[in-house]
Amino acid sequence: MTRKAFLANYLFGTAVPESHATDSPLPKRRTRPAGILQLPLRSRVQTFKGSSIWDEVYINKEFPIAATAIVICDMWDKHWCQGATERCEAIAIKMNEVVKTARDKGIQIIHAPSDTLAFYAGWPQRRRMELAPKAVFPTPLDIPDVPLPIDDTDGGCDTAEKPWYAAWTRQSPHIEIGEYDGISDKGEEIYNFFQQEKIHNLLIMGVHTNMCVLGRSFAIRNMTRWGIRCVLVRDLTDAMYDPKDRPYVSHDEGTELVVQHIEKYWCPSVLSSELLAGLPS
Repeated sequence: MTRKAFLANYLFGTAVPESHATDSPLPKRRTRPAGILQLPLRSRVQTFKGSSIWDEVYINKEFPIAATAIVICDMWDKHWCQGATERCEAIAIKMNEVVKTARDKGIQIIHAPSDTLAFYAGWPQRRRMELAPKAVFPTPLDIPDVPLPIDDTDGGCDTAEKPWYAAWTRQSPHIEIGEYDGISDKGEEIYNFFQQEKIHNLLIMGVHTNMCVLGRSFAIRNMTRWGIRCVLVRDLTDAMYDPKDRPYVSHDEGTELVVQHIEKYWCPSVLSSELLAGLPS
């Protein structure tokens, strides 16, 4: 164990494997779970084409547990923006309870803390993703990328820290990593794993709604274009938005505008309470 890994383990109380040898046993594969997840999905439709009015609609859908995964996007231990760090910590604490329950019911969990994979080198959860066989990728769906309803061109920090820098070293220690979970920030790896496990439905939570949750290689835009059915867990996300920028609304209203944008153009959303209520008893 390196000194850096030892200190991280000591500070955060998370077990780091003593050996990162590449000849360690292959990660175990989980038993394929049974059961159905039932979700009231919120979306938006332009009922009268050409108008500026989008109606909020709810559609009940069923997802086989075995064919459904949760991806946790960029829930880092620290952000360069203090406001983002504080909000993410609060989200992580709530998120962990949701993820634990979903995991216990059989939903596959994927941790995607971008730019920190070196911390997880040799972990079975990391190797599980690396070892998934290469899949045949579909021709991406031609879905237009409509401009966002908020201005985040200055980075979106609402507590004035600048410039950007990589403050993160790992995922938030508030979020537990289970034995059968996966760890990857690579869209192709995650898609390979989904094909291996016959996963077609993706619940995505994490930050930031207008940036990584949409734009990472493993996130909503890419996975939707590859034919994966995505659902945003809208109360377990946050935007990088400063109210001093267009459209000059509160931070929470800015996040909600991005959520509505995703519902219009990319995928439906659900509340974490609805996710928990929809799990099989």
